[in-house]
Amino acid sequence: MAELPLHHRPAATAAVFARSVSSRIAGRSVRRPVLGVAAAALLALAGCATQLPHEPSTARATTSLTTQTSRAYHGRFAVQYNDQNGQQRNAYGNFDWRETDSTVTLQLLNPLGQTLAVVTSSPAEAMLELPNKQPLTADNVSTLMQQALGFALPVEGLRYWLQPSVAPTSRAHTTPDPKDPQRLAQIQQDGWTIDYLAYADAPATGVKRVNLTREDPPLQIKLVLDQ
Repeated sequence: MAELPLHHRPAATAAVFARSVSSRIAGRSVRRPVLGVAAAALLALAGCATQLPHEPSTARATTSLTTQTSRAYHGRFAVQYNDQNGQQRNAYGNFDWRETDSTVTLQLLNPLGQTLAVVTSSPAEAMLELPNKQPLTADNVSTLMQQALGFALPVEGLRYWLQPSVAPTSRAHTTPDPKDPQRLAQIQQDGWTIDYLAYADAPATGVKRVNLTREDPPLQIKLVLDQ
Protein backbone atom coordinates (compact mmCIF):
# COMPACT_ATOMS: atom_id res chain seq x y z
CA MET A 1 0.00 0.00 0.00
CA ALA A 2 1.29 3.44 -0.90
CA GLU A 3 2.27 5.92 1.81
CA LEU A 4 -0.56 8.07 3.12
CA PRO A 5 -0.88 11.10 0.83
CA LEU A 6 0.14 14.34 2.51
CA HIS A 7 -1.40 16.61 -0.13
CA HIS A 8 -4.79 16.95 -1.75
CA ARG A 9 -5.69 14.49 -4.51
CA PRO A 10 -7.77 15.42 -7.61
CA ALA A 11 -11.41 16.19 -7.00
CA ALA A 12 -12.42 13.54 -9.56
CA THR A 13 -11.02 10.75 -7.36
CA ALA A 14 -12.95 12.01 -4.35
CA ALA A 15 -16.10 12.27 -6.44
CA VAL A 16 -15.77 8.66 -7.63
CA PHE A 17 -15.44 7.45 -4.02
CA ALA A 18 -18.43 9.56 -2.94
CA ARG A 19 -20.57 8.06 -5.75
CA SER A 20 -19.41 4.58 -4.73
CA VAL A 21 -20.44 5.23 -1.13
CA SER A 22 -23.90 6.42 -2.18
CA SER A 23 -24.49 3.45 -4.50
CA ARG A 24 -23.71 0.92 -1.77
CA ILE A 25 -26.72 1.88 0.30
CA ALA A 26 -29.29 1.77 -2.54
CA GLY A 27 -32.02 -0.73 -1.79
CA ARG A 28 -30.64 -1.59 1.62
CA SER A 29 -32.56 -1.39 4.87
CA VAL A 30 -30.72 -1.31 8.14
CA ARG A 31 -32.45 -2.50 11.25
CA ARG A 32 -32.94 -0.36 14.31
CA PRO A 33 -30.26 -0.59 16.96
CA VAL A 34 -30.58 -3.26 19.60
CA LEU A 35 -27.18 -2.89 21.14
CA GLY A 36 -25.50 0.29 22.35
CA VAL A 37 -21.84 0.81 21.53
CA ALA A 38 -19.70 2.38 24.19
CA ALA A 39 -16.28 1.92 25.76
CA ALA A 40 -14.77 0.91 29.15
CA ALA A 41 -12.40 2.35 31.77
CA LEU A 42 -9.14 3.80 30.55
CA LEU A 43 -6.09 1.53 30.83
CA ALA A 44 -2.52 2.54 29.96
CA LEU A 45 0.15 -0.13 29.51
CA ALA A 46 3.93 0.05 29.38
CA GLY A 47 6.02 -3.02 28.47
CA CYS A 48 4.83 -6.35 27.11
CA ALA A 49 1.60 -7.51 28.73
CA THR A 50 -1.40 -9.73 28.23
CA GLN A 51 -4.90 -8.63 29.23
CA LEU A 52 -7.51 -11.14 30.24
CA PRO A 53 -10.91 -10.52 28.65
CA HIS A 54 -13.90 -9.12 30.51
CA GLU A 55 -16.04 -9.16 27.36
CA PRO A 56 -15.43 -10.96 24.05
CA SER A 57 -14.69 -7.86 21.98
CA THR A 58 -14.63 -4.08 21.96
CA ALA A 59 -17.98 -4.05 20.15
CA ARG A 60 -19.72 -4.83 23.47
CA ALA A 61 -17.66 -2.55 25.67
CA THR A 62 -19.18 -0.40 28.40
CA THR A 63 -17.72 2.95 29.30
CA SER A 64 -16.61 4.60 32.48
CA LEU A 65 -14.34 7.45 31.44
CA THR A 66 -12.87 8.66 34.68
CA THR A 67 -9.85 10.79 33.75
CA GLN A 68 -11.04 12.63 30.65
CA THR A 69 -14.51 13.02 29.21
CA SER A 70 -13.75 14.64 25.86
CA ARG A 71 -11.17 14.21 23.11
CA ALA A 72 -10.71 15.46 19.57
CA TYR A 73 -8.44 14.21 16.80
CA HIS A 74 -7.96 15.67 13.34
CA GLY A 75 -5.91 14.23 10.53
CA ARG A 76 -5.77 12.17 7.36
CA PHE A 77 -6.70 8.60 6.56
CA ALA A 78 -6.03 6.05 3.84
CA VAL A 79 -7.91 2.75 3.68
CA GLN A 80 -7.21 -0.28 1.49
CA TYR A 81 -9.93 -2.95 1.44
CA ASN A 82 -11.56 -5.59 -0.75
CA ASP A 83 -15.06 -4.99 -2.07
CA GLN A 84 -17.83 -7.61 -2.20
CA ASN A 85 -16.37 -8.94 -5.46
CA GLY A 86 -12.90 -9.34 -3.98
CA GLN A 87 -11.48 -6.35 -5.88
CA GLN A 88 -9.00 -4.15 -4.04
CA ARG A 89 -10.26 -0.65 -3.35
CA ASN A 90 -8.74 2.47 -1.82
CA ALA A 91 -10.30 5.37 0.03
CA TYR A 92 -8.53 8.40 1.46
CA GLY A 93 -9.18 11.86 2.77
CA ASN A 94 -9.40 13.74 6.05
CA PHE A 95 -11.14 12.89 9.29
CA ASP A 96 -12.50 14.73 12.30
CA TRP A 97 -12.98 12.65 15.49
CA ARG A 98 -14.88 14.07 18.45
CA GLU A 99 -15.48 12.09 21.63
CA THR A 100 -17.64 13.26 24.52
CA ASP A 101 -18.25 10.85 27.39
CA SER A 102 -19.53 7.67 25.70
CA THR A 103 -20.40 9.24 22.34
CA VAL A 104 -18.05 9.31 19.34
CA THR A 105 -18.72 11.33 16.20
CA LEU A 106 -16.44 10.55 13.25
CA GLN A 107 -16.62 12.72 10.14
CA LEU A 108 -14.90 11.51 6.97
CA LEU A 109 -14.10 14.12 4.33
CA ASN A 110 -12.64 13.99 0.85
CA PRO A 111 -9.32 15.76 0.16
CA LEU A 112 -11.23 18.93 -0.76
CA GLY A 113 -12.94 19.03 2.64
CA GLN A 114 -16.39 17.84 1.49
CA THR A 115 -18.20 15.45 3.83
CA LEU A 116 -18.29 11.83 2.69
CA ALA A 117 -19.94 10.37 5.81
CA VAL A 118 -20.63 11.10 9.46
CA VAL A 119 -20.69 8.20 11.92
CA THR A 120 -22.09 8.53 15.44
CA SER A 121 -21.62 5.83 18.06
CA SER A 122 -23.35 6.09 21.44
CA PRO A 123 -24.92 3.70 23.96
CA ALA A 124 -28.34 4.50 22.47
CA GLU A 125 -27.57 3.89 18.79
CA ALA A 126 -25.12 3.71 15.91
CA MET A 127 -25.96 6.10 13.10
CA LEU A 128 -24.40 6.93 9.72
CA GLU A 129 -25.25 10.00 7.66
CA LEU A 130 -24.41 10.43 3.97
CA PRO A 131 -24.86 13.64 1.96
CA ASN A 132 -28.43 14.07 0.74
CA LYS A 133 -29.50 10.72 2.25
CA GLN A 134 -31.66 9.74 5.19
CA PRO A 135 -29.64 8.70 8.27
CA LEU A 136 -29.04 4.97 8.61
CA THR A 137 -29.02 3.06 11.88
CA ALA A 138 -27.83 -0.39 12.94
CA ASP A 139 -27.03 -2.34 16.08
CA ASN A 140 -23.32 -1.50 15.92
CA VAL A 141 -20.95 0.82 14.08
CA SER A 142 -19.01 -1.92 12.28
CA THR A 143 -22.13 -3.37 10.65
CA LEU A 144 -23.34 0.07 9.66
CA MET A 145 -20.08 1.15 8.01
CA GLN A 146 -19.57 -2.18 6.26
CA GLN A 147 -23.04 -2.09 4.73
CA ALA A 148 -22.87 1.56 3.66
CA LEU A 149 -19.20 2.13 2.82
CA GLY A 150 -17.79 -1.31 2.06
CA PHE A 151 -15.30 -1.13 4.94
CA ALA A 152 -15.55 -0.61 8.70
CA LEU A 153 -13.19 1.42 10.85
CA PRO A 154 -12.77 -0.12 14.33
CA VAL A 155 -14.35 2.84 16.14
CA GLU A 156 -14.83 0.98 19.43
CA GLY A 157 -11.17 0.01 19.61
CA LEU A 158 -9.85 3.30 18.27
CA ARG A 159 -11.14 5.23 21.24
CA TYR A 160 -8.45 3.42 23.25
CA TRP A 161 -5.80 2.73 20.61
CA LEU A 162 -5.47 6.42 19.74
CA GLN A 163 -4.58 7.32 23.35
CA PRO A 164 -2.63 4.92 23.05
CA SER A 165 -3.77 2.06 25.28
CA VAL A 166 -5.47 -1.31 24.95
CA ALA A 167 -9.22 -1.70 25.11
CA PRO A 168 -9.98 -3.33 28.49
CA THR A 169 -12.57 -5.70 27.06
CA SER A 170 -10.47 -8.46 25.47
CA ARG A 171 -7.08 -10.13 25.48
CA ALA A 172 -4.26 -7.97 24.11
CA HIS A 173 -0.51 -8.13 23.64
CA THR A 174 1.62 -5.00 23.71
CA THR A 175 5.19 -4.25 22.65
CA PRO A 176 7.05 -1.24 24.06
CA ASP A 177 9.00 1.19 21.91
CA PRO A 178 12.67 0.12 22.14
CA LYS A 179 13.71 3.78 22.02
CA ASP A 180 11.32 4.76 24.80
CA PRO A 181 9.87 1.93 26.95
CA GLN A 182 7.24 4.33 28.29
CA ARG A 183 5.64 4.35 24.83
CA LEU A 184 3.93 1.58 22.90
CA ALA A 185 5.30 0.35 19.59
CA GLN A 186 2.51 -2.14 18.90
CA ILE A 187 -0.80 -3.53 20.17
CA GLN A 188 -2.34 -6.81 18.98
CA GLN A 189 -6.01 -7.07 19.90
CA ASP A 190 -9.30 -8.37 18.47
CA GLY A 191 -7.63 -9.51 15.25
CA TRP A 192 -6.00 -6.12 14.69
CA THR A 193 -2.33 -5.18 14.69
CA ILE A 194 -1.82 -1.55 15.64
CA ASP A 195 1.65 -0.16 14.85
CA TYR A 196 2.66 3.20 16.30
CA LEU A 197 5.09 4.68 13.78
CA ALA A 198 5.58 8.15 15.27
CA TYR A 199 4.72 10.26 18.28
CA ALA A 200 4.39 14.04 18.40
CA ASP A 201 7.48 16.05 19.27
CA ALA A 202 7.49 18.09 22.48
CA PRO A 203 5.73 20.18 23.63
CA ALA A 204 2.91 18.32 21.85
CA THR A 205 1.99 14.85 23.09
CA GLY A 206 0.26 11.79 21.74
CA VAL A 207 0.34 9.60 18.66
CA LYS A 208 1.34 11.13 15.32
CA ARG A 209 1.24 8.20 12.86
CA VAL A 210 -0.46 4.83 13.33
CA ASN A 211 -1.14 1.89 11.01
CA LEU A 212 -3.86 -0.69 11.63
CA THR A 213 -4.02 -4.01 9.77
CA ARG A 214 -6.38 -6.98 9.83
CA GLU A 215 -6.08 -10.19 7.84
CA ASP A 216 -9.66 -11.51 7.78
CA PRO A 217 -11.27 -9.80 6.02
CA PRO A 218 -8.20 -7.91 4.78
CA LEU A 219 -8.14 -4.25 5.74
CA GLN A 220 -5.32 -1.73 6.05
CA ILE A 221 -5.74 1.70 7.63
CA LYS A 222 -3.18 4.47 7.83
CA LEU A 223 -3.78 7.49 10.05
CA VAL A 224 -1.83 10.71 10.45
CA LEU A 225 -2.95 12.81 13.40
CA ASP A 226 -2.39 16.55 13.26
CA GLN A 227 -1.38 18.16 16.54
